[in-house]
Amino acid sequence: MAITVAINLALINPSTLFHPKSPNPSKLRAFTLRCSSATSTAVTDLAEIPWKTSDARLVLEDGSIWRAKSFGASGTQVGEVVFNTSLTGYQEILTDPSYAGQFVLMTNPHIGNTGVNFDDQESRQCFLAGLVVRSLSINTSNWRCAETLGDYLAERNIMGIYDVDTRAITRRLRQDGSLIGVLSTERTKTDEELLEMSRSWDIVGVDLISGVSCKAPHDWVDKTNPEWEFNSSKRGGEAFRVIAYDFGIKHNILKRLASYGCKITVVPSTWPASETLKMKPDGVLFSNGPGDPSAIPYAVETVKEIIGRVPAFGICMGHQLLGLALGGKTFKMKFGHHGGNHPVRNLRSGHVEISAQNHNYAVDSSSLPEGVEVTHVNLNDGSCAGLAYPAQNIMSIQYHPEASPGPHDSDYAFKEFIQLMKKVKVNS
Repeated sequence: MAITVAINLALINPSTLFHPKSPNPSKLRAFTLRCSSATSTAVTDLAEIPWKTSDARLVLEDGSIWRAKSFGASGTQVGEVVFNTSLTGYQEILTDPSYAGQFVLMTNPHIGNTGVNFDDQESRQCFLAGLVVRSLSINTSNWRCAETLGDYLAERNIMGIYDVDTRAITRRLRQDGSLIGVLSTERTKTDEELLEMSRSWDIVGVDLISGVSCKAPHDWVDKTNPEWEFNSSKRGGEAFRVIAYDFGIKHNILKRLASYGCKITVVPSTWPASETLKMKPDGVLFSNGPGDPSAIPYAVETVKEIIGRVPAFGICMGHQLLGLALGGKTFKMKFGHHGGNHPVRNLRSGHVEISAQNHNYAVDSSSLPEGVEVTHVNLNDGSCAGLAYPAQNIMSIQYHPEASPGPHDSDYAFKEFIQLMKKVKVNS
């Protein structure tokens, strides 16, 4: 049954229509307007609204509560909130093991429009705690798209939220530093309970490496797809045997080494140095990885036993472990470096590189012993971004030279590692 709502518009005094100076007032007429519409008798029978309402919360340890909409998995998760300034490459970010234990907030507001494919994964799974975005694309438009971002996260039990003020949260993180937060879609949990969870959890001093490293040695056999190969240098027909310590290694680091002609064996983070030396490698790579380098003293000891005996190359976490093994110190940065647009100066060449970075810790260059050279400096804050110790055939950089999806300014670091191994081999 429907009811009619009528609206009567009638002029009470038709004479008010007459303009005092109207030349022909007889042509003006009063009128009545009647409107009607059919409506449901029961308001509760209205159709469900076609858009999603807020069903998730991000509670930060500073007491702020951010209402949002969820995508991906449901539940409650705790992690350290960091912001990433990359404009693209969210799939590589999702599968970067260095983000273990962290919520990644994307400063680029529009995320998800290219969907997800299975060629750009940097590891076997997603290791981050959750994803925070401003605007989640409802459509995908990319010829390689195989799945939507929401479905991809749901299948991997990773939480995500959107329609949240990422700009305001980023400003807070820049001012106060990285904060512990809790993501939750559970209505049964109060804001106070979530706040207590955020304040009782800490990422400092936690060994996150053991959860992302491989469990047994294996040879890297995957080749770089020719469509994505940009190394134009000649390999010279000589292959170098490299042992890569997996502290959370990205696939594209291995692909770049393979592209330069290396035969690679990947070993777990706990692999003994004595076993590595028995394999007689031409060089050792200490990879990137998540968390606090001082929380894995066993890795520092392994690095100490290897350096000076075999050429060594450290990337990100590997760079920090080399700094500790050489007698230096590391410290936790205020909010770290996360993004694909960080300027770094190569102090040897004077060139400025645009680099991809992902780390919350840095080497204190003032604590390094004599003979250790700082080769690169981050131009945003002056922090140490690269080391070299020629006496022990060591080189390292704090950022990611493989930089998938880009930039490629620092790819030469792999070539320098090849040259270092070649020099030692020729002189031995």
